[in-house]
Amino acid sequence: MIPKDHPRYHSLVTREKLAGCARSGILSMEGLTAHGRGEAFDYLIGERTTDSARLAERIAAAILLTAHHPVISVNGNTAALAAEQIAALQKVSGAMVEVNLFHRTEERVQQIEDLLHGAGADVFSGEAERLLPLSHDRAWCRREGMYSADVVMVPLEDGDRCEALVKMGKTVIAIDLNPLSRTARSATLTIVDELTRALPGITAACKELSEPECRQLTASVDNHYLLSEAIREITLRLCHAMD
Repeated sequence: MIPKDHPRYHSLVTREKLAGCARSGILSMEGLTAHGRGEAFDYLIGERTTDSARLAERIAAAILLTAHHPVISVNGNTAALAAEQIAALQKVSGAMVEVNLFHRTEERVQQIEDLLHGAGADVFSGEAERLLPLSHDRAWCRREGMYSADVVMVPLEDGDRCEALVKMGKTVIAIDLNPLSRTARSATLTIVDELTRALPGITAACKELSEPECRQLTASVDNHYLLSEAIREITLRLCHAMD
């Protein structure tokens, strides 16, 4: 039992949830390591949504709202941490939700789809094919889903798939706490924020933005600037921590 007054309550509850999902097979054991790496970067940004992340979330909302065929790609970590937030974002953005896994088994795919369905998401689960130019199981996707999408959101992503999707001409929105990662640098737009903060931020922006604001934001995408700002914010925080 984790006491609610524990200073690391949220972090510890999240770890317990992930451990349970790993035991049930929804989350791969390797996914636990990936979460720990992200949590370390969350410390660096102060476990808060920074100004640059807030701007990136508004731009992400504008991109989703103006897309012709947006898809939110979900892996085990994303489903375990934020199934309800994915469902909420889908409802306001109209994006398709599709499961895509590095450590892929049909059983895991079904478990994750069931988890998302239970949270209220409408999951696209047609026949998967090896359609992406990758040598591992991230290559499997649905022809009418991710393969046909013009915009793909990839929370907690592998860098090589992000690169492949961009090379295919897709607009890729990444959520990645590490502004130096290959994913962050390859994506069209990177949100340097923790997943369960970023998704509600995008959802809220989807509800607020007007058509003129969407046009203005989509015309202003500058991922290099946003990553530079994220690094600047981390640097300033570290400098202040040493004062």
